[in-house]
Amino acid sequence: MRLTGPDMQAAGEIPRRLCFYNAGFLRQPRLRRILALAGHDLRLGRPAPGDGVVVWGRSPYAHRGEAVAARTGAPLIRLEDAFLRSVRPGRLGDTPLGLVIDPYGVHFDSSRPSLIERILAQNPLDDSNLLMRARDGIDRIAALDLSKYNIHRVDAALPAPGYVLVIDQTQGDASIRHAGASAARFREMLYVAQEENPTARIVIKTHPETTLGLRPGHFGPADATGRISLLTDAVSPWRLLQGAIAVYAVSSQLGFEAILAGHRPRLFGQPFYAGWGLSADEFPIDRRQRRLTKAQLFAAAMILAPTWYDPCRDRLCRFEEAADQLEAEVRAFRQDRAGHVAHGMRLWKRGRLQAVFGQEKPLIFQDNPEKAVETARKSGRSLLIWAGKEPATLPPDLSVFRVEDGFLRSRGLGAELVPPLSLCTDDLGIYYDPNRPSRLEALIQTPLPAAARARAERLQAQLIAARLSKYNLSAAALPDLPPGHRILIPGQVEDDASIRLGAGAVNTNLGLLQAARAAHPKAVLIYKPHPDVEAGLRPGAIAPERLAGLADVVADHADPIQLIDACDQVITMTSLLGFEALLRGKPVTCLGAPFYAGWGLTTDLGPVPPRRRYAADGHALPRPDLAALIHAALIAYPRYFDPVSRRPCPPEVVVDRLATGQHTATGLPLRLLAKLQGRFATYARFWR
Repeated sequence: MRLTGPDMQAAGEIPRRLCFYNAGFLRQPRLRRILALAGHDLRLGRPAPGDGVVVWGRSPYAHRGEAVAARTGAPLIRLEDAFLRSVRPGRLGDTPLGLVIDPYGVHFDSSRPSLIERILAQNPLDDSNLLMRARDGIDRIAALDLSKYNIHRVDAALPAPGYVLVIDQTQGDASIRHAGASAARFREMLYVAQEENPTARIVIKTHPETTLGLRPGHFGPADATGRISLLTDAVSPWRLLQGAIAVYAVSSQLGFEAILAGHRPRLFGQPFYAGWGLSADEFPIDRRQRRLTKAQLFAAAMILAPTWYDPCRDRLCRFEEAADQLEAEVRAFRQDRAGHVAHGMRLWKRGRLQAVFGQEKPLIFQDNPEKAVETARKSGRSLLIWAGKEPATLPPDLSVFRVEDGFLRSRGLGAELVPPLSLCTDDLGIYYDPNRPSRLEALIQTPLPAAARARAERLQAQLIAARLSKYNLSAAALPDLPPGHRILIPGQVEDDASIRLGAGAVNTNLGLLQAARAAHPKAVLIYKPHPDVEAGLRPGAIAPERLAGLADVVADHADPIQLIDACDQVITMTSLLGFEALLRGKPVTCLGAPFYAGWGLTTDLGPVPPRRRYAADGHALPRPDLAALIHAALIAYPRYFDPVSRRPCPPEVVVDRLATGQHTATGLPLRLLAKLQGRFATYARFWR
């Protein structure tokens, strides 16, 4: 029998139709969309039998819906943001990545059990896969420095370690009052912190909204006396917690994160994370008697209770996918928040560069290198330079990012003006130049957590299943291939920077074929010309008569993935096709020094820099495996742009776009724009 009214609410069943009485629901399409995807229909008016009433938490307008629910007996559903919300607070316009849709109460209201509390109290929370996801999730958000809001600077200066951390909140917030606390509790908390730590420094951390000037907190400059200091800067919450010897909170989410960071916070309110044996509670909640681990707490609050949303693919998703999206958005915000002066960018590229790097502050394009440096200095911006266009000298104190296309680029060639879906930024060098360190090299050598390894392996499987490569061109049918040991020889653009800087003694396509034939006189050599060369756009063609006796098959316009599958081995100078072959389990021999050489995954005959093998003291470095290489090259190094939602996105979204053909193509306007390169450059910032 279908439940109605209070019985439905007691059972935790949420009606499909939900009536609302707050205009905020009309102004927030993200909120309505999440509810719609969760199977709910929002409407105005009196609830009919079987309908529910929805309100926002304990907001000032919630009383309207509460009154209607009380009069009609309709179940009352409360919404709140999930605990990984957005880059900025909602008051600055950012929308949440997830909601807690609660048929029982609201997580910060300790007067009655909420959805999260019921999960914590009643769910066994003993599933090994769930707890592994929780532990991985804790490690991940700490490593990425993610929190509910993410306006903080990860490198902002912090007090010297050894302080007692007292966490402030905004005045009048519902999470204080409904957690059984008041403004007086903050004074009590500060007093107790001093009494219990008579010799320690006390650091009061203001709320992010107080830092932004949106809402006042309970403490101010007048409280910073003696050994007490007021920290108003937007600092990393995780680094702040690392330096603390004790944590005091009322009901702040930072208290929850303190538990995840290994603290046992002293609590002066009754937040959802109090009462489970993970905190020292001044005001215990008698009904909470269960003892849990921090992984169980995280599993309930971050994995089981929220409804997470993927804004690029417009669907509900798991916690991990929401974290993928937030990681992409936060990374873009952190890199772009101060703005960039862009130099060396061709006109046709500028629209995409503006879309990718100019969402925080529009890019300033400057063709003159001296003026670019001067503008960056005066404006406090960083310098964004197309790799290969870097001036001979740059001021050492200037922030510089070199930009290049990523390894999952597009359906179509850059030489044919198809905009990229991925772009690499490098503050050390650039991936194709082995003569100096690059950020990619550092990422490849960074130890890979288990969850990151699993993600890299999933992405690898996704790429293989979708048969994707860098350009994903329409291909001719594969030619008949002779039997025998087949070796794929990928041709390259001979004036490409990766050849000039990393090819070594063999630096032409003809030389590559000659070297391969000399090493494998009886093998079947299959030569695949580079797409840009096939299109007649770049140098590197080999005259047909010179191919005689070298290549058994010339696979013009053939699908590179089909060729990799059909061959037993790949021999290359520095081609990305070698990396794509590694992804598919094929042996690769490198005559140059591409980014994927020198790590023990390839046979290296080229000038691989010793730093990829040995530390400065001469000791051999640990060898990264294929998953570490994939994670660095396809997840951690590039930035991705979703052409559908036009927002930063994780690589998995771009794989979906390329696999389904949802991408940005070129056309006549871009072709004409390319011909104007170098002309009217001062007006380039207006090209969008």
